[in-house]
Amino acid sequence: MLFYLIIIILAVLIFFFGIRIVRPTHRAIIERFGKYNRFIDPGFSWIIPIIDKLIKVNITEQMVDAMPQEIITNDNLNATVDAQVYFKVRDDEQSVKNSQYNVANYQLQIVNLARTTLRNIIGTLTLRSANSERNKINEELLRVLGKETHNWGMEIVRTELKQIDPPQDVQETMNKVVKAENENIAALDFANAVEREADGLMRSEIKKAEGVKRANILRAEGEAEAIKLVNEAAEKYFIGNAQILRKIEAVESSLKENSKIVVPSGGELVNMIGDFAGITPVKLNRKETKIEKE
Repeated sequence: MLFYLIIIILAVLIFFFGIRIVRPTHRAIIERFGKYNRFIDPGFSWIIPIIDKLIKVNITEQMVDAMPQEIITNDNLNATVDAQVYFKVRDDEQSVKNSQYNVANYQLQIVNLARTTLRNIIGTLTLRSANSERNKINEELLRVLGKETHNWGMEIVRTELKQIDPPQDVQETMNKVVKAENENIAALDFANAVEREADGLMRSEIKKAEGVKRANILRAEGEAEAIKLVNEAAEKYFIGNAQILRKIEAVESSLKENSKIVVPSGGELVNMIGDFAGITPVKLNRKETKIEKE
C-alpha cells in the first residue's frame, strides 16, 4: 500500500514539474536527449522532466546597438559611427529552429555584422557625403544584414544610423564654416529687406506726388472751367454794355460804405441805377439829385 502511495506521489510531482506555459510573444522547441523533438505554439505544454528540454524563443521586435566605433572615411578622417538594428525572429517552425541551430547568439552576431558592414560602407564615402546620405547608408546596411541573416531565421526590420561625428578639430572648423554661411545668409536677407523697404517708400512718394499732381490738374481745370463759364455769361448777357457794367460796379462799391450819394440829375447813371438797382432819384434842386436806398 505504501509503495503505491509513493508511486502516485512521484507521478503527481513529475506531472507538475513537467508543465510549461508558452506566452504569445514566444515560440518554443523541445529537445529530447539533446535532439530536436517538436515545435511548441503558445499555450499549455507538458514535457518529461530531465529527459526533455524546452527552449523559448522571443519573436517580438528587438533592438541591438552596434556600439560606437571609429571609421576612416574616404577623405582620411576618423569619424565616430554608431547605429541601431531592429530585428525579430520569424514565428514559423523552421525559422525558430534556424535561430537556435544555424547561429550561436544571434544578437551578438548581428552587432558584429553591423559594425563590419558600416566600416565597408562608410569607408568608401567622404565625411560630408556620409552625413548627407544617411538614408542611403541605412538602406545599404538593411540590405546587407537582411541577406546575411536570412538563414538565421531573422527578419531585419530597419536600421538607424545614430551618429557620424568627425574629430573635434574638424567639428570646430565645420561649425565656423556653418556659422559664417548663416551670417552671410542673414546679411543678405537684411539687405533685401532694406531694399524692399526703400522701394516701398519710393513707390509711396511717387503715388503721393502723382496724387498732388492730379489734384492740381483738377483744380486748374476747375478754375479754367469757371473762368470759361464767367466769360460765356458775360458775352451772353452783357455784350455791348461793358461801360454800364463798370458803372454799376462803381456804384455798388460806393453804396457799401455810404447810405447816400449825390450825382448830377441829368446823368446817365441815375437812369441806369433806376433800371438795374431799384433806386429812386430824389430832387434837391435843379442841378443836383439825391439818391437813396429803397
